[in-house]
This record gives sequence, C-alpha cells and structure tokens, in this order.
Amino acid sequence: MEISTTRTEHPVDDARLAEILANPGFGTHFTDHMFTVEWTPGEGWHDARVTPYGPLTLDPATAVLHYAQEIFEGMKAYRHEDGSIWAFRPEENAARMVRSSHRLALPVLEVDDFVEAVAALVSVDQRWVPDQEGEKSLYVRPFMFASEAFLGVRPAQHVTFMVIASPAGSYFKGGVKPVSLWLSEDYTRAGRGGMGAAKTGGNYASSLLPQSEAIAQGCDQVVFLDGEEGRYVEELGGMNMYFVFKDGRIVTPALGTILEGITRGSIIELAGKMGHQVEERRISIDEWREGVANGDIVEIFACGTAAVITPVGELRWEGGSAPAPASTELTMAIRSALVDVQFGRAEDTFGWMRRIV
Repeated sequence: MEISTTRTEHPVDDARLAEILANPGFGTHFTDHMFTVEWTPGEGWHDARVTPYGPLTLDPATAVLHYAQEIFEGMKAYRHEDGSIWAFRPEENAARMVRSSHRLALPVLEVDDFVEAVAALVSVDQRWVPDQEGEKSLYVRPFMFASEAFLGVRPAQHVTFMVIASPAGSYFKGGVKPVSLWLSEDYTRAGRGGMGAAKTGGNYASSLLPQSEAIAQGCDQVVFLDGEEGRYVEELGGMNMYFVFKDGRIVTPALGTILEGITRGSIIELAGKMGHQVEERRISIDEWREGVANGDIVEIFACGTAAVITPVGELRWEGGSAPAPASTELTMAIRSALVDVQFGRAEDTFGWMRRIV
C-alpha cells in the first residue's frame, strides 16, 4: 500500500503523555493518530492514510449498525530496553483476520498490507509506546466494518479497515493471581458452523450477560461449554484454556467452535520446546472436576493478548464448586518465558518478534 500521513497539529503534550503512560489502564487513552483504508468492488483497497485520531461520521443506515458485519484483532507492541519497538507475531493476527473476513463475507486485506498498516501507525505514534516496567505495552486494535449506507441483508459494497492504538498497563494490579470462574450452564458461546472461530464483536456481545452472572456470583470470568452436548469445555469469554496433568501432559480444547488465539498457538510451541506434550482435544467438565479432585490435573490456566497467561483458581456452578488446582509452577514458568521473549529479555528462537522502530 501507498500510505499518506497527515500529522495532528494538536498532539498530546509531553507532560500529559507522561501522566498517561505512568498509569495507562486499559482501553481508556488513545494515541494521536489512526490508520484508515477503504474498499469498494471497483477500486479494491484504496486511499490508505494515517490521520489525526478523531470521531467517525456514519450514516444512520450504515450496514454495520444493523447487520453486525465487522471483525477485529487485538495485539501489542513492546518497547525493548534499547528503545526499539517490536510487535508480537503480527502476521498471525493478519492471517486470522483473513479467516474472519471469509466467515463474515468481508474483503480480504492481505497479510503484508495488514502488517504494514500496523507498523505505519505505531511508527507515527511511537512516543505512545510505554517502557516495559510493569509489563506496559501499546495495545493495537485493527478492525474492519461494513461502512456502506444500505439496508439489506447482503455483503456490504463499501468496507473500511482501521487501526487505533492505546497504551496498556499490566492486566494484573498487584501481581498475577488466579482468576475464579463461573460455569455457564444456560448460555453457549458458539455452535458448529457458527462464528466461534471468527474474531467478531457478536461473539463478545453474547458473552456479556453470562459474564455479568459470573460477577454477580463473585467470579472473575465465565467459562462456556459446547453448544451440542453441554459437556465439553470450550473457552472463557475472551481467553483460551489449558489443563496441566500430573504426568506433564498439557491439554487444550480443540479448535472448531473456539477462537484460534495467537497466545494459545504460541504456548503450544513454547511448551513443546520445554519438553511437554500438548494435546488439542475435547475435555469434559466432568474430567475437569474429577481431575482436580483426584490430583490428576495439577494446574489450569487461561491465556489471551491482554492477560498473556493467568492461573485459574476456583470453579463454581449452581450448587457446587471445584477448588483451585494445587500448583501454578508450570503456568508461571511458561508465562515468564513468553513475556521475556515479548519484551526482548530472552532470545527469540521462534522468530515471533517483528521490529517496527
């Protein structure tokens, strides 16, 4: 792509930026610029540009508002000790967006163009990338939506792809601690042939009510079972799951109706290199409960872009609960190994990091 750049005349001043980066939170502050490119059948992708961050003007008939034709990605850029800035596996996020595009009947943005768009924005807004103290990073949100003003159930003929970015602090305040889970027995996240493998907003919207129920029950997150039998563990509202057995095996729910997480795939490679056999298979809720009770399952953890890896603690459901597994040793070892690669503290033997600045 040929990308034009128009820099803002009113960037956030250095003093205010220092305040933001000292305590960025998550998803509350946004960088000075945004990336945009548009698609039509006649022109393909065109008018790629980095412009000052600002509101969008949408016609009330804009298709995404009525038919939810949209997808997105979540990724991070990290500042290393030498001041350089790196993205973690952006090609994998780009490839997943291609898969999501097919499922949502959206045009494909090629992998190289996706990566170039992310790099263009991060390069322009590089002063927004915090130092790595406390696992701070720049969260990057590429997204694509049906921007045609049209009421009718068909794929949109005008589509917009954008990238925005937001400095992010550590997911955990006060250190990593196990998350408690509420077992949703009334709601499912996705079914066979549905959109569970696509990263689209509707999947997250459908998790909000059961997530609210989890919070009302005193839990941090909700865990979903499969939609066909209601027996097999799928994923949390926004994270994949892993189970560590006492013989060293690690099991993660098989793909199909769940999101193919970038962190999930990285753990499979990393754990294998650490000498652990990783199985991708169905695991029932009974195997979870019985495994923790008899000591066969010794650790459980969840993973995603925001939290990276977090231990799983108590599981609760209507009328019962299962205690936290006995250990978090391997969980934290894998987490440390992955975070060290991301922040440049360990050699990137997998070729996961891509330098931007």
